[in-house]
Amino acid sequence: MGKKVLVLGVGAQGSTVAQRLDEEPNVEEIICADYDPKAVNELVGILGKARGMSVDASDTGSIIEAANGVDLIVNALPLLFGKNALDAAVAVKANYQDFAAAEGMFTGTLDDDWVEGIKYMYREYGPKFREAGKLAVVGTGSAPGLICAATRVAVRELDSCDTILNIIYEGVESKRFQPFWWSPVTALSDMSEDAFAYIDGEIVRTPAFGLPVRRTYDYLDDEVKCVEHAHDEPVYMGLNAKEYFKGAKNIYFKYGGVGIRFAEPLYRAGLLSKKEETFNGQTIVPFDFVLNHVPPAPKFKDEIKAIIEEGLISDTGCMVVEAYGKKAGQDVKVETHVYAPGLEDSFARAGISSEMYITGQGGFLFTKMFVNDRYEQKGLITSDMLTYPEVDYYFEKAAELDITLETKLFEL
Repeated sequence: MGKKVLVLGVGAQGSTVAQRLDEEPNVEEIICADYDPKAVNELVGILGKARGMSVDASDTGSIIEAANGVDLIVNALPLLFGKNALDAAVAVKANYQDFAAAEGMFTGTLDDDWVEGIKYMYREYGPKFREAGKLAVVGTGSAPGLICAATRVAVRELDSCDTILNIIYEGVESKRFQPFWWSPVTALSDMSEDAFAYIDGEIVRTPAFGLPVRRTYDYLDDEVKCVEHAHDEPVYMGLNAKEYFKGAKNIYFKYGGVGIRFAEPLYRAGLLSKKEETFNGQTIVPFDFVLNHVPPAPKFKDEIKAIIEEGLISDTGCMVVEAYGKKAGQDVKVETHVYAPGLEDSFARAGISSEMYITGQGGFLFTKMFVNDRYEQKGLITSDMLTYPEVDYYFEKAAELDITLETKLFEL
């Protein structure tokens, strides 16, 4: 009998997963659930194995009702509902996957400290899923997610590891004002706070837009600058450095591109502050005022088509893992480059943006592993904790979607 899967949230990520699940021979039924019945009905209408449900994700009981009897819950909801979805998976004894970065999942609920919240997930939910004989995989988009699996590939080349850099540069720039191809509120929120890094064996805060690195790659037009950016990877990998990353002492996430160039001057001017202030007798929140003037990320086919037809200034980007350490007694650097379709290519293939492609397809590969019984583990893991056979299967299937890796080793 085939698998039964509940997809929570039918936005860009959830709908991508549902459509790909519809093609999987091991899937018998897909339950598409959201608070928006119109969005659910539109998605179900183009699928062959799906039925729709209305779910109030603020109510764990509502999720449990939708999830009864499913093999897997795929959570593509906003961070706010992460704990409810996890609790529902435990209650119905289902496997669990979420796309959202774990940051903020427990903010205001279990622990306001992000790092402690992630530790809590490992400590409290790991045993619950293990006891049920199930697996929860957290943080399964492109970053975190795809890049975490690529980091495992890079570090595998080393005997011991000292430093890891995750580097992402988003160089898609259109003639239309479009600074972000993913959630502007999430992007600007991440950019307006200190980042996380793992330095000398400790998780520490680093200054927003600080500690820049510059890189030149043969597939980019110019040298690019990438800076500190609040992201999950250094926290995940720092907590798992000894077991999964060969004792790495320093781990950084570096981000650059059009969105950074737009946001950094705003940050320097104080316009990403979330504190109320008075201006000309009016109380405003600078962050909210700026956000009100930033267009949302395009997600519909006609929107993306119009932007492409108006003209692109550049259609580039990179996702690179650098791992420094020793191999056979020699100091070396390993570079693992992730290649994926750009904007025009992604649109030609699937009618979506490159951000939607790499996040949705990269995330779906984790789902594919569930429905094809390719996970060896039980409990709760973040996406940096795949075993090597799991990593190899992941990238074998990624290559079928033209998401490929190239790993180079340099003696230092």
